[in-house]
Amino acid sequence: MTTHTSAPPQTSRQESWAGVASLGLGIFALIMAEFLPASLLPRIADGLEVSSGAAGQAVSVTAFGAAAAALLISAVLPRADRRHVMIGLTLLAVISNLVVAAAPNLAVLLPARLLLGFAIGGFWAMSTAVASHLVHENHLGRALTVISSGVALATVAAVPLGAWLGTVWGWRAVFVLGGGAALVALIAQAATLPRIMPAPGSGLRALGTVLRSGVVLAGLLGILLVFTGHFNGFTYIRPAVDALSGMDDGAFAGLLLVFGAANFAGTLMAGPLADRSPRTGLFVFPLVLGAGMLLMFTLGGSTWSLLLAAALWGFGFGGIPTTVLSWGARTDPARIEQISGIVVTVCSLAVGTGAAVGGVLVDGVSATSILPAGAAAAVAGGLLLTFLHRTK
Repeated sequence: MTTHTSAPPQTSRQESWAGVASLGLGIFALIMAEFLPASLLPRIADGLEVSSGAAGQAVSVTAFGAAAAALLISAVLPRADRRHVMIGLTLLAVISNLVVAAAPNLAVLLPARLLLGFAIGGFWAMSTAVASHLVHENHLGRALTVISSGVALATVAAVPLGAWLGTVWGWRAVFVLGGGAALVALIAQAATLPRIMPAPGSGLRALGTVLRSGVVLAGLLGILLVFTGHFNGFTYIRPAVDALSGMDDGAFAGLLLVFGAANFAGTLMAGPLADRSPRTGLFVFPLVLGAGMLLMFTLGGSTWSLLLAAALWGFGFGGIPTTVLSWGARTDPARIEQISGIVVTVCSLAVGTGAAVGGVLVDGVSATSILPAGAAAAVAGGLLLTFLHRTK
């Protein structure tokens, strides 16, 4: 049996940008649900009568589930209609949010968050392949921008919105709202996504073939470096900013808003750049991300320099998800589901790796040491990806 997945025909069918938008809406709902505990953690801990550390495992199990699902979903469901898969994953998010909202204890809440992780990882892994069936191959970068915009919007909105609504409605009602957002996405997908059947050979054998590619493995190392560098710094951005300037809560909220707005701008630019000049995006976005981190480290004593650094950092990182997913799709288009899943898995693992390395640096060196270290890793990863793209 062949290990190749046939590319969708690109010339004889209409593009479905409504379907692409429904995927972006799904990503928004999923990432919103993923981020909600960050703004509600003390309230969740109080409500379940557990420590904040115990409640924080709601984040850990979600990340674990996402990494596992992203890697294995194409192998576990090699012949399923991808329309049904995407709708089913979104339904998992609806169920997860509603179970969390009603959870009487942590033993119920954690499995529900694991379900959300499965939904996030599987949806992300499949979204690139599904998008490739919905648009012309020359527009794939733009389609991934639409999908990634859901992440940017969730990043900007979920934490402050969750914090505010948590004080007004309570944390359980906020998760009901998250379930409602996922339900809207599910309805949109049911209305717009066509039937998409994978070609034979999309199981474990295809996954193994991808993992034996030297170019793919080197590229995954580059992606790991870029994402680890970012999360090495961003996880501990508050203590770093405090050490540099002593910025108050209001000003720091403004800094995060600048970061989020610039992140969204980078996301919007990444798609057209990925379609027209993929190598440029692989070089520029990690470089700008690193420049922002270094600027914060060297000139972070004033509010304006911190805001400028946050804008550069946010813009650089905003373009990276679309850029690396597009790199994966173009590196092995015959196995787009498998390589997309592996990329998402590496990105999920990099969140934990970056946080762990950053924690060691903050505790063992200084609160600001995360900035040059993260910048170096991100730039090195970007250069590796650029070199690989040039030599393919």
